[in-house]
Amino acid sequence: MTDSATLYTLGFVLIFVGVVIFLFATVLIALKRGGKGKTKSAGVIIVGPIPIIFGSDKKSTKDILVLSIILISVLIAGMLLYYILFR
Repeated sequence: MTDSATLYTLGFVLIFVGVVIFLFATVLIALKRGGKGKTKSAGVIIVGPIPIIFGSDKKSTKDILVLSIILISVLIAGMLLYYILFR
């Protein structure tokens, strides 16, 4: 296999694993709640280095904000490290 084919396969597998984990977590949450209580939700859409954050309550939104800041920091550090090592 060539390098690009390996990366393509790895990317496909990672996306597939992510979808499976998402579906599994959704089923577990639905079974745990049993249709009772309030549901809190939040999400983030990352466009380049800019996160767009939304949520149903302040606590969930703040948690997602912290996680997205950590993710963006790791992303920028990885990009800088890659640039320094492989220029």
